[in-house]
Amino acid sequence: MSLVVLGDVMVDVVVQAAGPLARGSDTPARVSFAGGGSGANVAAWAASVGTPVALCCRVGEDERGRAAVAELRDGGVNVHAGVDGERPTGTCIVLVEPGGERTMLPDPGANDAPTELPEALLRRRGHLHVIGYALVRPGARPGALAAIEGARAAGMTVSIDPSSWALVRPGVFPCADLLLPNADEARALGPLAGEVVTKLGADGARWTDGRETVSVPALAVDVVDTTGAGDAFAAGLLSARLEGAGPLEALEAGCRLAARAVAQVGARP
Repeated sequence: MSLVVLGDVMVDVVVQAAGPLARGSDTPARVSFAGGGSGANVAAWAASVGTPVALCCRVGEDERGRAAVAELRDGGVNVHAGVDGERPTGTCIVLVEPGGERTMLPDPGANDAPTELPEALLRRRGHLHVIGYALVRPGARPGALAAIEGARAAGMTVSIDPSSWALVRPGVFPCADLLLPNADEARALGPLAGEVVTKLGADGARWTDGRETVSVPALAVDVVDTTGAGDAFAAGLLSARLEGAGPLEALEAGCRLAARAVAQVGARP
């Protein structure tokens, strides 16, 4: 079975601060540019472990968008990108503080518009993974809801990653077969029903279906940058599930990819 990801593509401007931010003054930093966007990150990590994966996304009619699509295709991702003639490719400032904690300042650009799920991908069945940003951004929400409806009608399973606790609000996420919040997002969402995998950062991850619970620890690793760790985890977990893995094996696969992600700078493999 194949994985289809619907979500954002961004160009990340990664700022590694040398120390605590001196607000209103200067903080020495190292600045780099990297591919980003939660949807693109999940697809790239899934492709890196050999999972057949397609990404449905939007980019601007600009060099950044063309380069982003080319990079993903070179990495083995089957990219279906709508090109927006009015909005630029999304850009995100990623502030990385000592210890790896990151704060993001995103400009969604072309991501804040509906993304279509091609009929050819629906015919493959498989699994649809929807990035929460596509459901919380007003311009993108209609396309994400239509994609979920179409996937269900085609017999696909669906998962949703809430993406950002600061953007979570009641009723924003439709029913899904699997929900993948982090701890802050789970608290913001309140009581959750059905199958849920909670990403716990340094404490690993937990799966439950409301009757049973399985937990695994995180792998010991020197943390450099936590950007994209949740996306890598989702890619590992979903790839393992598509191969028939049970909860324990899928959690472990997710934690392995997350460990790779936090040991490097940037959100992609």
